Amino acid sequence: MSVSDFTEEAVAYGREIILTVEENSPRLDKLLAAQLEPEGMSRSGVQQLISRGLVTTQGKGLTKSARLLPGQEIRVILPEPEELRIEPEEIQLDIEYEDADLLVVNKPKGMVVHPAPGNYSGTLVNALLFHCGNSLSGINGVLRPGIVHRIDKDTSGLLLVAKNDFAHRGLADQLQNHSLTREYRAIVYGAIREKQGRVNAPIGRHPVERKKMAVLPQCSSARSAVTNFFVEEYLPGFTYLRLRLETGRTHQIRVHMASLGHPVAGDPVYGPKKVITELNGQCLHAGLIGFVHPRTGEYLEFSKELPEYFQSFLTKLQKRGDF
Repeated sequence: MSVSDFTEEAVAYGREIILTVEENSPRLDKLLAAQLEPEGMSRSGVQQLISRGLVTTQGKGLTKSARLLPGQEIRVILPEPEELRIEPEEIQLDIEYEDADLLVVNKPKGMVVHPAPGNYSGTLVNALLFHCGNSLSGINGVLRPGIVHRIDKDTSGLLLVAKNDFAHRGLADQLQNHSLTREYRAIVYGAIREKQGRVNAPIGRHPVERKKMAVLPQCSSARSAVTNFFVEEYLPGFTYLRLRLETGRTHQIRVHMASLGHPVAGDPVYGPKKVITELNGQCLHAGLIGFVHPRTGEYLEFSKELPEYFQSFLTKLQKRGDF
């Protein structure tokens, strides 16, 4: 399916997109999800559009499992997004550093960084709004005020937060030119042969499972991704690693380690089907961050010890000699 005509025509309840089917397709919802991903639309969001009668052909509504024919024209109405108000919430923050321009925050495992469908409260942003009030940069919009970079919900560790646009631009420039120092700790499956190594493998959206990322060396839309790893300790069935990022792609460490055959322990997405449930997600901690302060020009570096869940698992492996 391809977009044959894309209009910004204002309709009473949103914006109209016209798509033309190029070849036989198995399911409407799957193809629309792929086409509308740039609009921020998930497959479940597409299914909601279909159920509301906002996906039609020749004036008739379609079902999510509708079979499409080449040349068939599909009209999709994207409703105008509702204005969201993200509320401040009194949630305790573990702040490593703070001044008038920025914060370094230690995010706990299980906390979402910014609001998204299904998570509009209890996020780091909700806590930051309570702590900082209006003193957060607005570059990333209402859903992500102050957020310079992200880590996954079930990854713990240090994050930079900008209090104003000046600081945000300065920190974002360092992210873009890869001059930020970011080190992680991880426990991965198996024994990695090399004491240290460098994974240089581009990452893009998984071609089938759209919520996953994948190493895609032949895909033009994949973005360069580089991870350096260093063995800290060999454990029975596992390896304890220190990792340093040169780039910061979505799920980068998790995807790169899985591509080597050594997925992160506890990872429910890229790891084995039998997940280590006591970890409640991947055993991955952003333990060190270093940057040049955008206002003073001083290099600052902060580190955070392993959280309890990580240290407990590591100690168990060290003491028992087996999991």
